[in-house]
Amino acid sequence: MHNIFALIATFAVALGFLRMMDFFAHRGWIESKLSRKLIHIGTGPIFVLCWLLFDDAPSARWLAALVPFAITIQFWLIGVGFIEDEASVKSMSRTGDRKEILRGPLYYGIMFIVLTLVYWKDSPVGITALMMMCGGDGIADIFGRRIPSPKLTWSKEKSVAGTMSVFAGGWILSALILFVYIAAGIFSGSLSNYIFPITVIAFVGALVESLPYKDIDNLTMTLATAFAGLFLF
Repeated sequence: MHNIFALIATFAVALGFLRMMDFFAHRGWIESKLSRKLIHIGTGPIFVLCWLLFDDAPSARWLAALVPFAITIQFWLIGVGFIEDEASVKSMSRTGDRKEILRGPLYYGIMFIVLTLVYWKDSPVGITALMMMCGGDGIADIFGRRIPSPKLTWSKEKSVAGTMSVFAGGWILSALILFVYIAAGIFSGSLSNYIFPITVIAFVGALVESLPYKDIDNLTMTLATAFAGLFLF
């Protein structure tokens, strides 16, 4: 029953955050592009911190994975037009086309399901990869478009400032979440033991995100950083 209550609490917090962003975008209080990125950045850390509500029962990771699974199914249903949800489309798409949800947001949810089931609280690999996806890829678009800087020679739509933001955002968010997990006694040692792996993983994530491929960053960068984490943690 403890894990059932943890599941309910996680659903409530995650859906509450999504609905809040939808509401703000729908009312025009924040632009849809910013809302999309705030969802991208904030949902992941909220979900991963909610893992601490669960105990160590073998079923815990499966229960926790129901949260991104349910949200991902919702994304898919909205994207294919089975569910009409104008607020969600406005907050999660760049142009207002519901089919955009079937790319970035859907891949985002899939990565959370997979890494929750594979790594859970057993290893910092999954957490770091997810935080790179959230903090790195999410923050890059916000700062990359606002800070004047040269374009990358191998990726004309991306900038030096954006790539540096991927590195910094992913590094900071990974360090913050790992600090909480160390303080909670989930991971051993001190944060200083994790600085070098996080730095290398953030570099790998920034490099992969800088490649000229659209709408698949949530897959490519997350898988690349998880693979790097296997060798570094």
